[in-house]
Amino acid sequence: MTTGVAVDLENVWITFGDFVAVREANVHINGGDFFSFLGPSGCGKTTILRAVSGFLDPSQGNILIGGNNMAGIGPNKRPTALIFQNLALFPLMKIWENISFSMEVAGASAAERRKRADELLDMIALDGQGDKLPSELSGGQKQRVAIARALCANPDVLLLDEPLSALDLKLRQHMRTELREIQQRVGITFIYITHDQGEALTMSDNVAVMKAGIIDQIDTGHTIYDSPSTPFVASFVGENNVFRGKIKEIKGEQALVSTNRSGDLLARITPTQLGKMNVGDDAMMFIRPEALALGKADAASHTTITANVVNEEFEGNVFSVFLEGGGGKSIKMATPNLGQAKISTTGKDLSLHYDANNAVVMPTGELASE
Repeated sequence: MTTGVAVDLENVWITFGDFVAVREANVHINGGDFFSFLGPSGCGKTTILRAVSGFLDPSQGNILIGGNNMAGIGPNKRPTALIFQNLALFPLMKIWENISFSMEVAGASAAERRKRADELLDMIALDGQGDKLPSELSGGQKQRVAIARALCANPDVLLLDEPLSALDLKLRQHMRTELREIQQRVGITFIYITHDQGEALTMSDNVAVMKAGIIDQIDTGHTIYDSPSTPFVASFVGENNVFRGKIKEIKGEQALVSTNRSGDLLARITPTQLGKMNVGDDAMMFIRPEALALGKADAASHTTITANVVNEEFEGNVFSVFLEGGGGKSIKMATPNLGQAKISTTGKDLSLHYDANNAVVMPTGELASE
């Protein structure tokens, strides 16, 4: 197994005229990690990938691969391989020829190329398929061939630009598992670009969440989901109910928020804001739908919300209950399907309970939907 090399972005800015595509990006990617840049379209994540691969020069700052500064080194001289969205397999070449194309360019014999292609076909569970044409393979098989072709060049870093976006949902979910397994098997550094939260959270060792050229948070998927550092991250990654208000009291690592919906509610201060928030500050509190459960009304606990049922949707594994809270604001609760016929009836008031540690509060900021 190969040991991956580290990749560092040091104060990287990328501008096109007056437009700033990437602003002051500082990222350390450990060697052998599966690292994802996650964000909406146009946020700058593919621009970063192009800069790492050498197809684009930073306007300012440095990109280091394995500790070596890549300034002035073109894409064909960098220890990287790039997989595009469209895969770009050669339609008239057999699969083994596609995989070993980099070796052909380097002057390797047909026997050497076929031997290496067969090794890689075995690794991606397509042994015996080398003499087929790309048109004879499924979408997921073509995806694996593109990965094998990139790995045949023996890169230190594999760059993947939304490679699963053209696949249907079931195949995407299957390929997420396969991609992660391949990465762990070969041990090289993967840098993955996606707007799909499920892809980033399930595959990555660490994730950078981007917004309009700025990296909002870098952390494990678990930390990003449970302890988002900005309102954008909280509202972009997964679903969240947002409550606006002011800090009424601070109790250690928790804050009591006077909200615009359900009076005073208690929540955990997100770790990046501990010691920085004060009584009277404008704040946003976030509670995920799955963190809400039916319970008895208890105003004294500051962890119950009373809301009126508007609609209920059965989604197979869960019931999604949509409610209207104080001020006419909508609230969503997600409850597992445990065989019950339904959760409630339209128009009924429900008392929703949550654990204060499963709600986070932070300073007011921009939401992903705004």
